[in-house]
Amino acid sequence: MANQLSRLDQVFSALADPTRRAIVMRLCAGEASVGELADPFEMALPSFMKHIHVLETSGLVLSEKSGRVRTCRLSPDALVGAEDWFQQQRAIWEARLDRFEAYVMKLKKDKERAGAKRPSNKTNRTTGKTTKRKGSE
Repeated sequence: MANQLSRLDQVFSALADPTRRAIVMRLCAGEASVGELADPFEMALPSFMKHIHVLETSGLVLSEKSGRVRTCRLSPDALVGAEDWFQQQRAIWEARLDRFEAYVMKLKKDKERAGAKRPSNKTNRTTGKTTKRKGSE
């Protein structure tokens, strides 16, 4: 369990950076060389390689070198843990919202019952006298 949380922390940490999220989105379209991935970014290659390293460490990206070209591809298995975590959180919050909705409905019914039991009195603002409505006697 602790190992899974550590891996989940690494995935979320890797995805916290917009450059790394952009790399992951690009790799969703298919594998690409580091040069192709770095092209849209205005940063030095060594700085860009640090982002690739973080993505590899988290397990989101796999890369292999063939000659002078390093090719990267997405490893969707790394996202399974994050997806599971989101589904658990969704279930927790949906249950909380369901309980809250039931509570609000109960309050609404209680208010309606209390209003039906009480005679409806009206105060005349000019005279200050309270008068009963017809049918509530």
